[in-house]
Amino acid sequence: MNPIQEYFYRIEEPARSTLLFLRKKILESDPEYITETLSFGLPFFKYKKKMLCYLYYSKKYQKHYISFYHGDRLRHPELLQEGRKKFKILLIDVEEDLPLELIFNIICEVKTHIK
Repeated sequence: MNPIQEYFYRIEEPARSTLLFLRKKILESDPEYITETLSFGLPFFKYKKKMLCYLYYSKKYQKHYISFYHGDRLRHPELLQEGRKKFKILLIDVEEDLPLELIFNIICEVKTHIK
């Protein structure tokens, strides 16, 4: 098992399945340009080898989240900045359906800021 797979398999269900599904959808959304790497022990997604987003867990909210690079340029009320300079986060409620349309709209917007 590679380190990225190990990261996900340390997460308990139902969060593991939700995050694995989200991971799969992100990678499939642009297989030519979106890649995955492990940085700082976290799964990072890159677009044309530049930061796009990553997945992590908020102890404050007790929820997993997806964090978007160039968050300082994004204007979505669902995103939280909370002192971050370049990132904003979207909390993921594993008991609800993933807001895939919103996630991919944000990813598309972040891509426009990547040179």
